[in-house]
Amino acid sequence: MQVDAVVLDIDGVLVDVADSYRRAILESVDRVCGKPIDPAAVQAFKDAGGFNNDWELTDAAALFVLARREGLRMDIDEFTDRVRELGGGLDAAKEVVGDLPRVAQARVRDQWDRDALRETFQALYLGSELYRELEGGEPPVETDGYIHDEPTLVDPETIADLTARFDVGVLTGRPAAEADIALERVGFDVPDDRRFTMDDWEEGKPHPRALVELAERFDAERVAFAGDTLDDVRTARNADEADATRIYYGIGVLTGGLTGDSGREKFAESGADAVVEDVNELVDLLE
Repeated sequence: MQVDAVVLDIDGVLVDVADSYRRAILESVDRVCGKPIDPAAVQAFKDAGGFNNDWELTDAAALFVLARREGLRMDIDEFTDRVRELGGGLDAAKEVVGDLPRVAQARVRDQWDRDALRETFQALYLGSELYRELEGGEPPVETDGYIHDEPTLVDPETIADLTARFDVGVLTGRPAAEADIALERVGFDVPDDRRFTMDDWEEGKPHPRALVELAERFDAERVAFAGDTLDDVRTARNADEADATRIYYGIGVLTGGLTGDSGREKFAESGADAVVEDVNELVDLLE
C-alpha cells in the first residue's frame, strides 16, 4: 500500500482502553442509573456509529437503561441496531426512546442526568488528582483513575520507522489534554498542526473534515488512516468521497473492541482496505 502520509487513532491503536475508557462507561452508567450494562454493549454502540465521543456513548447507554426501566421492549442488540438504522449517534438513541409513551419518555428525561454521568466518568477515568487539575472542582468520587491502566500497543521501533518514512498525524476523539497523556506514554511527539482532538473539531468521526485537512497540511496524495472502530474506516471512506484529489485508505486494527474473524468481517463490510492484528504491522504493510 503506497502512501505519503499516515494518520493514527489513539484509543485501541496506540494504547489499550479496555480497562480505562470502556470501564469508565460501564461504571458511570451503573453508579448514576443504578443498573449495570453488559460490557459487550459498548462495542454494540461503537458498531452502530456516531459514538466517537465516549461521553455521548455513556449518555446513550444510560438512556437505554432508563428506557428499559420505563418499559422499552428492546434488548441492547435491538436498540443499537435501531440506532444504526437511524444514522447513529446520540440523537438516534434519543429517537429510539421516542417509541415509549409520552409519560414514560418524560420519566426517562427526568432521570437522565448527563452532567452527573460526565462528572462521574471523568472522575473515574482521570482519578481525583487529574480531575482537580483538568476539570476543576472536587470529583464526585475519589479514585486513582483508570487512565493509569492503559497498556501501550505500539512499539517504539514502529513509531521511529513510520515517522522516518512518512508524514504522521493523529486523529482522535480524546480531549487534547488526555491525548497529550497517551502520546507521552507511548513516546510519540506530535505537533499541534499534525493532530486533531475532540477540542479541534465539532463534527467527530466519521465526518471527513479533519482527515482531509490533515492530508492538505501534509500535501499528501495518498493517506492511510488506521483505527480500531468502524467509524474510523468510515472516516476514510467519507474522505475519499469528499476529496477527489487524493486517495484515502482505511485500515482496521484488531486491538480495540473488534477482534478475530468477526472483527475482520465487520471491517471489510465497512470498506476497510486492509485489516492488521496491531499497529506494528503497518511497518510491513505500507510503502
